[in-house]
Amino acid sequence: MSTSQNHLTPTPVRQDTVCMCARGGACSSFAPGHAVHLIQARLVSATPAEWVDATVSEHHEDGTLVLHTLDGERIELWNGAGAAGTVRSGEPVALHSRYHALSAAGRLFNALRLS
Repeated sequence: MSTSQNHLTPTPVRQDTVCMCARGGACSSFAPGHAVHLIQARLVSATPAEWVDATVSEHHEDGTLVLHTLDGERIELWNGAGAAGTVRSGEPVALHSRYHALSAAGRLFNALRLS
């Protein structure tokens, strides 16, 4: 007779995941503003016409960035993986709103749009 094994379903495993980016560790969440998922990176590369050029007008230690598009729209973002520490005011960036991605300083970040 075989014994039943106690396997965790995906739901409890997901619930136990805790984002460490706020504490300086590797981020374990793929929610907007956290780690970039491989599928997210592939989707933004497959839709190049949806990128919007902008410049950084503010960057804060809490991970908040304020951008201004070339049309003058003000966009406030948050990223816990260090995007704000990577860029300086006046630098060019690109934003992919549909897949909440920010391309800055040669890196791809997952960005939570605040405004």
